Amino acid sequence: MNTFMDTLSKKIMPFANKLGQNRYLTVLRDAFMLSFPLTMFGSIIVVITNLPFFNDATKATLTELLGNGQNATMSIMTVFVTFGIGYYLSNSYDVDGIFGGAVSFASFLILTPFMMTTDKGVDVSGVLSLDRLGAKGMFIGMIVAFIAAEIYCRITKKGWQIKMPDGVPPAVAKSFAALIPAILTLTIFLVVQAAVTGLFHVNLHDVIYEIIQKPLVGLGGSLPATLIALFFVQLLWFFGLHGQIIVNSVMDPIWNTLMLENLEAYKAGHALPHIVTKPFMETFTVGLGGSGMTLAVVLLMAFVMKKKQYRDVGRLALAPAVFNVNEPVIFGFPIVLNATLFIPWLIAPLIVTALNYTVMAIGLVPAPTGVSVPWTVPIFFSGMLATNSVLGGILQLIDVVLVGLIWFPFIKMLDRQKDPLAN
Repeated sequence: MNTFMDTLSKKIMPFANKLGQNRYLTVLRDAFMLSFPLTMFGSIIVVITNLPFFNDATKATLTELLGNGQNATMSIMTVFVTFGIGYYLSNSYDVDGIFGGAVSFASFLILTPFMMTTDKGVDVSGVLSLDRLGAKGMFIGMIVAFIAAEIYCRITKKGWQIKMPDGVPPAVAKSFAALIPAILTLTIFLVVQAAVTGLFHVNLHDVIYEIIQKPLVGLGGSLPATLIALFFVQLLWFFGLHGQIIVNSVMDPIWNTLMLENLEAYKAGHALPHIVTKPFMETFTVGLGGSGMTLAVVLLMAFVMKKKQYRDVGRLALAPAVFNVNEPVIFGFPIVLNATLFIPWLIAPLIVTALNYTVMAIGLVPAPTGVSVPWTVPIFFSGMLATNSVLGGILQLIDVVLVGLIWFPFIKMLDRQKDPLAN
């Protein structure tokens, strides 16, 4: 077993380290984190306006009064992501991030059709539809932001800038320095937009949405893809690498898009189109005690295991585990590189996630509404907030019991092993 683990470690760790240090994945992660506090505010508004004990008239009134809190945050999440990509990518090249972010966002808008179709099928020009700035525009926004920032930074690095005398205020000097790179970058996207619209009578938003976004989102929201992503999260953590950060940097664009589509359907009173979303992954995987769903493990360590060293670690880790912080148990138990615990660490999240998906698919428990719930919210409460139903909280409690049953034989096995350092 140890030979197998050593071989696996040698194969996985170099690749995982390169993936975790990749410039573009790091920028993408940081860009989504830029939008986090804003989307969290929007989620709070959605929760308030849709509390289950309100009648329809009260919900409609609250939505009319408070709805802009959500429209200006979650509904236009692509705005923050595109700006964030431009900002962080420019900074990574030691180029002024503010202008890089502004150019990336402006490039995205150049390719965005200022046309909205009303409920009666009438096209209204000069109007920007919110869905273009939210779920529907997410993938083209990311693609354009990366390309625009790359072009802007490369032009800037070539020195194609207007340099002002030393006495000019810094803000003015930076604006003039950004002038030529910004104009050239935006011109490129304007020419592309004109060519695509003039020659093919389509817009790139719809092309990217149909050809790239819909297939990727459909694949990423499936149970097999979710289990594969979760498998790699667990495997990377086992070798001491932050699997959540590495895998999420790849999957977050898909899961966040699914979240926004669910939220739009929920606000409109339609059936939720997806089960797997960012809130699903946060609430029904990480929200059960941290990566690996270890709240049950901590409880077993604190109150079932007999060896004092394990009991002490379990009781110290209990308070953080309630808020889904589990580094104390991952590195203190330890779970990392502990061959005895490899099987339950790997399979428990997969089994529980498959169960959660199934009960939501058959309608026993509602799927997450699209409301973003902080991953630190304790169990039961996070499940209720994510699904707008007490059944979501009950499902989390069932999950913890199931994880405990899977781990119990391995915990007992470890407890019985001879350890000269244990009491």
